[in-house]
Amino acid sequence: MTPRIDRLRRAPGALLLGVLLALAGCAREEEPTKAADTLRQPGQWLLVNYWAEWCKPCLEEIPELGAFAGKHAGTARVVLVNFDGVTGEALQQQARTLGIPPELLLDRDPAAELGLARPQALPSTFVIDPSGAQRTVLLGPQTVASLEAATGSP
Repeated sequence: MTPRIDRLRRAPGALLLGVLLALAGCAREEEPTKAADTLRQPGQWLLVNYWAEWCKPCLEEIPELGAFAGKHAGTARVVLVNFDGVTGEALQQQARTLGIPPELLLDRDPAAELGLARPQALPSTFVIDPSGAQRTVLLGPQTVASLEAATGSP
């Protein structure tokens, strides 16, 4: 018997460990789905709004987004995503300056994990129903009334 085969026979646990580690690496593909599931709340609408500091209509709609989120806290979640990719302390500073409620601010772009296309205009609000299906994209500044119409909320 060759030394190589002999070593494999003596250490079947090492072979099994190698196979398990390889399979564990395959499971990483599911992480985006899990991340999307944590972003979405079961049974709730998800509104993903893209904004930028230089976009005046974006800034005008932020209070409306906050009011809608507060009014429909049990049935809808609103998250704001910086279109320019600003993150970390710079994003937090913009949020403080612009009066963006911290619970609405998302420090990453969830487009890939939610299967959303990158917006072509600002502001853009992606409306995702409780089942996870994208219903529509609202372009331009929104109001509480327009968000309620898009989600069928009273």
